Formats: sequence, C-alpha cells, structure tokens
Amino acid sequence: MRKDKPSKTARKVALNIVTLGAKTGMDKVLPPGIVEATAQMLVASGAVDANTIRWARSRRMVSVYEAFDWMMPGQFEAFGHRKAFFDRQVREGIAAAATQILILGAGYDTLSWRLAPEFSDVNFFEIDRPATARLKAKGLEKMGRRDNVHLIPADLGKRKLVDVLEGNGAWDTTARTVIVAEGLLMYLPPEAVRDLFGQCAAITGTGSRMAFTYINRGGDGRPAVGRWTWLVLWLLKVGGEPWLWSIPPEDIGPFLDKNGWKNAPDLVRTSVQHGVEFFCVATR
Repeated sequence: MRKDKPSKTARKVALNIVTLGAKTGMDKVLPPGIVEATAQMLVASGAVDANTIRWARSRRMVSVYEAFDWMMPGQFEAFGHRKAFFDRQVREGIAAAATQILILGAGYDTLSWRLAPEFSDVNFFEIDRPATARLKAKGLEKMGRRDNVHLIPADLGKRKLVDVLEGNGAWDTTARTVIVAEGLLMYLPPEAVRDLFGQCAAITGTGSRMAFTYINRGGDGRPAVGRWTWLVLWLLKVGGEPWLWSIPPEDIGPFLDKNGWKNAPDLVRTSVQHGVEFFCVATR
C-alpha cells in the first residue's frame, strides 16, 4: 500500500457504496443514511468532486459495476452487505455493554460519524494512515465533528497499536470494546496480521469482540477468489495495494485460538461469505 498517498482502495470502496445506493433493492441492505453520508464525506474531504458523485449515483455506473462483476462474482453487492454486517456488529456490541469502538483502516467510512450522536456515551476511535486520515479529518470538520469520535493518524506498519492508543487519554484498556477490521487484513503481511490480533487482545477488556473480513487461501498459498484470481492479484499489485494475507475458513478457529481470541460464528448471524470475502467475529 502506498504510504505517502491517500488510499485508492478506500476511495473506491466509498464510491461503490454511493453507486449501490442507486441499485434497486440495496436500500433494504445498506444501513440507513450511509449513502448520503458517504457522498458528503467524499466531497467534503476533497477525495472526489461533486461531478464524480453525480456519476457514481447514476444507473449507468451501476451497469458498469455489474459488467465487471465477472472478475469477482458478487463483490459489487458484497460491499453493501459488508457495511451492514459491521453496522450490526457495532450496534450489538454496544447493546452488550461495549463502551469503545475501534475502527482500523477506517478510510472514508462513516460508521462513527453516523452512530456517535445516537450513542453519545460511547467513544469511537478511528486509525488510518496519515495521508488518508488527513483527508478524513478535513471532511469531518466540514460535516460537523462529533465530540466522542477520535480520529488518530498512525501507520500501524511503523508503530504498535498498543503504543498508538497509549498516547490517547480517552482509551481504556479494560473496557469492553468492538474492533472493526473491514477489508483490511488482506493488505497486511502474515506476521503483521498475527501481531495485530495479539495487540488487539492486549488493549481490550473481557467480553470484547473483533469483527473482520478475510480472503480464502488457495492450494498455491495465495489468496483465492475464483477463476480470475491471477488477474485480480496482478491488478492489485500494479495498483500498489496488493493482497498479502489469506486463510482457509477451516483454519480461522485455530488461528484465533493462537492469537488471543475465540471464533464466534453464532454472532455472524448470516452467510459467512459475500462475494469473495468471508465475514467473521471473534470474542475475548
């Protein structure tokens, strides 16, 4: 991932959500208010201009996404199911007494901004690379900051999560927490993924949960997304944001056991796979 520039993947995912708002039936999947908030965030941050948003909202753009869905079947709509999944995990976590939400690699996601007024006694923390976080901060200023949203610019490839949060006086290492790692882990080296789970266990209290997505691993040891895997991986590499980590679904339980967490499939409450990604929840 290019560390000196805002994430292209974060911008693409956000625009995808805007386009999904124009697809028939997705209003029943997407969390309420997410399309408008995302469009507003992208423009306010300067990530895209108003013309790009108008194009993203068009039925023609829906057709474009659908035309390219052959490469990763189902992935276009999967982004909407992914947003709904994490929205639900955060809400259910708060209902189960979580007082902190931590979103890793937040990009232009609006979950914190949307939910913070509803849950004013919960602290929302977002961490992302400085280049992307700077644009996000600009957007939040224009949209209206929330007192219980804490935006932290940090490169977790250079600094430990534990160290980053120790410098924030609002973080409580004993509190029940919901951690969100949406579309993030596949971009990290294997050793960094293992370390991240261990660190997340160290900075959260008993009863915490970690919701995340991951990519299946093929027999050749690489991420596997179907017959066009070679093309997907090549495009990601050329784009400067390659996938580095993947894991077979049958190995996720043992992996979590070794890194301070327990698999909690009962908390997923839906198909564990949408498009090419698997959805997972771990608990402490």
